[in-house]
Amino acid sequence: MRTDSSPGSLPAREHLPATGAGTPVLDVVVPVYNEEKDLGPCVRRLHEHLTRTFPYAFRITVADNASTDATEHVAALLAADLVEVRSVRLEQKGRGRALRTVWSASDAPVLAYMDVDLSTDLNALLPLVAPLISGHSDLAIGSRLARSSRVVRGAKREFISRTYNLILRGSLQARFSDAQCGFKAIRRDVAQVLLPLVEDTGWFFDTEMLVLAERAGCRIHEVPVDWVDDPDSTVHIVRTATDDLKGVWRVGRALATGSLPLDRLARPFGDDPRDRELTGVPQGLARQLVGFCVVGVLSTLFYLLLYSGFRIFAGSQVANALALLVSAVANTAANRRLTFGVRGRGGAVRHQAQGLVVFGIGLALTSGSLVALSAATTDPDHSTELAVLIAANLAATVLRFLLFRAWVFPEPPATDAGRMPEPAVPDQYLVWSDATARLQPVNPAADTDPRDGR
Repeated sequence: MRTDSSPGSLPAREHLPATGAGTPVLDVVVPVYNEEKDLGPCVRRLHEHLTRTFPYAFRITVADNASTDATEHVAALLAADLVEVRSVRLEQKGRGRALRTVWSASDAPVLAYMDVDLSTDLNALLPLVAPLISGHSDLAIGSRLARSSRVVRGAKREFISRTYNLILRGSLQARFSDAQCGFKAIRRDVAQVLLPLVEDTGWFFDTEMLVLAERAGCRIHEVPVDWVDDPDSTVHIVRTATDDLKGVWRVGRALATGSLPLDRLARPFGDDPRDRELTGVPQGLARQLVGFCVVGVLSTLFYLLLYSGFRIFAGSQVANALALLVSAVANTAANRRLTFGVRGRGGAVRHQAQGLVVFGIGLALTSGSLVALSAATTDPDHSTELAVLIAANLAATVLRFLLFRAWVFPEPPATDAGRMPEPAVPDQYLVWSDATARLQPVNPAADTDPRDGR
């Protein structure tokens, strides 16, 4: 996973200002590879729909992914015939590479893409981009898995799509419902910050972008769509699925190790209503309490399991100390990541050391309860020991939360996050020649991947 420096923090969401008729608000990219037959009818249909229904100036950009047939010629004819259509030729394949290249060079404030087969009903296009224009959301995706979506496709593709999204939810904690639908949009200022962090250049590109956007706190708007499967699709299902699973593993590993600088993508303070100060309610307290309780319940079950196991060959004091030590290390790690949102390895050793101090306090409480139980009865049964330990652990849990929040994971001091990021300078640019554009590398000696020059 690359860890290229991002251009800066995410910008504040604002309603896009009204612009002149000649300035495109929306740039719709149609990535194609060997689509000489379908490209013309699909682009003309899209152009007619936007001309008739879209209330802002727009542009359609055909991104030719190194086609070997007459696709480039067809795209040039379309660009010459329709003033809102442009064509870009890339000499390397890859849908992700095409999207990143065109989006990085576009001057439109809203960027979108759709598959050339137009499987998604175009009536969903305006609802897709409207939340981005208004400033309500950062990204928008079409969802074929929403309850109100109407989808026509075979059982095989349906099974693969739902399985893939279940994998994303289970492994990357993704909350969006449909990662693979070829119908997405993003605000350009957000794309400038996220695109340098996206490594994939193929079909996993938009999934990776969505996962990073969600982890960075971006708002993703979902639009239920009507979708009809294209029986002539050239997508290689097995190879694409294999590449996607490799991408899931790569991104999951990068998130787990903290190698992605998502902490630097926080929005300017005040853009999120959760930043607002509420009288008498510390920031994030409710969410942290819920997370801490969940971790606490799991830790308690883990502790009791360990205690019961250690008690087989050790006395109650030794079993309690061992079980509490092991569960305390796991508890501190879980609370660090899940409750208090601390990512990466920085400070992990210090946090564990402080957690062991908190463990010592908990050990004193639970060991003291066992001493008190032994003083009260000479031969307590196992169930009585467990009941006493549960009560002692509840008291220790309350104290542990207070110490974690105030000492181990205190709220960071407020920083000056109001400065807006400088616009990203793409490593490649487009030179428009008449109605057709060709990709020109800034550094001819470098790889055509726009990130490799950084």
